[in-house]
Amino acid sequence: MRSRTCSLLALALAIMTAVACAWIAHNIFENVPHIEDEFANLWQAHAMAKNEVYLPSPPLPRAFLVPFVIDYEGRRFAKYPPGWPATLSLGVRAGNPYLVNPLLAGLAVWMIYRLGSKISRPEIGLLAALLAAVSPMLLMLSATIMPHSLSLFLVLAFILAWLEMFPRQAALDSKRPQVPAWLLVLIAGLSLGALVLTRPLTAVGVAIPFAVHGAIILIRGSRKQRICAVLTAVLVVAIASLLPLWQAALTGKPWLNPYTLWWPYDQVGFGPGRGRGEDGHGLLSGLGNMLFSMRSAVHDVFGWPYLSWLFLPFGIVALRRNRDGWLAFAVFLSLIVVHLAYWVGSWLFGPRYYYEALPGLSITSALGVAWLGGWIGQASRWLFQRRVGSVVLISLLILVNITSYLPLRIGGMQGLYGVDRAALQPVQDADLGRSLIIVHTVESWYEYGMLITLGPPYMEGDLLLAISRGIEKDEELMGYYPELPVFHYYPDQPTEFYKDPH
Repeated sequence: MRSRTCSLLALALAIMTAVACAWIAHNIFENVPHIEDEFANLWQAHAMAKNEVYLPSPPLPRAFLVPFVIDYEGRRFAKYPPGWPATLSLGVRAGNPYLVNPLLAGLAVWMIYRLGSKISRPEIGLLAALLAAVSPMLLMLSATIMPHSLSLFLVLAFILAWLEMFPRQAALDSKRPQVPAWLLVLIAGLSLGALVLTRPLTAVGVAIPFAVHGAIILIRGSRKQRICAVLTAVLVVAIASLLPLWQAALTGKPWLNPYTLWWPYDQVGFGPGRGRGEDGHGLLSGLGNMLFSMRSAVHDVFGWPYLSWLFLPFGIVALRRNRDGWLAFAVFLSLIVVHLAYWVGSWLFGPRYYYEALPGLSITSALGVAWLGGWIGQASRWLFQRRVGSVVLISLLILVNITSYLPLRIGGMQGLYGVDRAALQPVQDADLGRSLIIVHTVESWYEYGMLITLGPPYMEGDLLLAISRGIEKDEELMGYYPELPVFHYYPDQPTEFYKDPH
């Protein structure tokens, strides 16, 4: 297949991926937050869209609960690093933050094609892009307002720039135009540095294989290569140093991790005080989390129930001495290792802590398909049968995913945790003017959480929404707003607004 045709097909895949993620965001997740991380990141994005790093804490902060948004010394801010909220704030300014991730997902699929083409050839890149484009994990996460699509984009930008900066001999011998070294250093350094500001532990996992490669370059590389490696590292450190400055701006203390202000045990590492257990987080619990995440991975990475790793062993054989392929695949192994030190696993949206390994997994699996079919490696007298068999097998697996697994997996996310946009409508339609609404939850905080996006800073308007903390606290809260009419709202009676509590 000609390179131009592959590029056009990959571009079409990228556009289709962006459209599919936007459709899921609108029709399945209804363009509303569903989990705590989303509420917090969107809150911070709205604050940053107002050119604010933090906002003043309200009176009785616990009455104005926003999950993972912290009140500390009179300041209110989300616990997360600044990279993703800052990016999401661009969507807030444009009027639709829910389109940011779908656009990033489309770009990521195109970049996976480019990376696969660089590691092997355009046909491999195209198949890898297809596997990624229909990945349930990619489609689910990119339809939320979680930070993973941005981190995937940054990882791909870094890897592509790094491999271009330190090409293999075959690439050196080609007559293609060379990208200026200073531009590659800039892209690689800014991308990995920005990843530190977005998902720091992920950045460590991604950096490890390339740090080893960088050390080899410092020993064996040319003078120009050593300079490029050192300048990239310096730029990464310079960008990463903004993280303690961010923490200092929020807390006044550069080394105070805001995560620990919500849960003191929310720390990376082993031992007491890390994780919920009495003895803290240990290696055995880390391995348990890894196995828990892997049980999700065998389904959600490619949507082939129990078979997502089917082609990986053959792809590893196909890599052989392919240095670039090994660097991309090693990200998966490295992310597994570094996340052993974190006390929680991932399954809801798939193994999201390993999400940034998707390029390496897709390309290695595509290489495995090609090796089985005899398109790479040594030919045999069974070549025709191998090619037909591999095409039929991969086509059948993709078809099973698209027609069976994807609809069930993504359709099952609708109404996650009972969050339903329809629950906002009675409050929006009530036309209560400027007022204080005290929400009395019946079953869970989500009954209140669904409504908080109707008030500031999410929306500029007259509604002030609070969660009931009991009669005494509610009366104290009303004392702070004597000029506002007060309504008591019970989500199980969505059309009623009471002047007095039940």
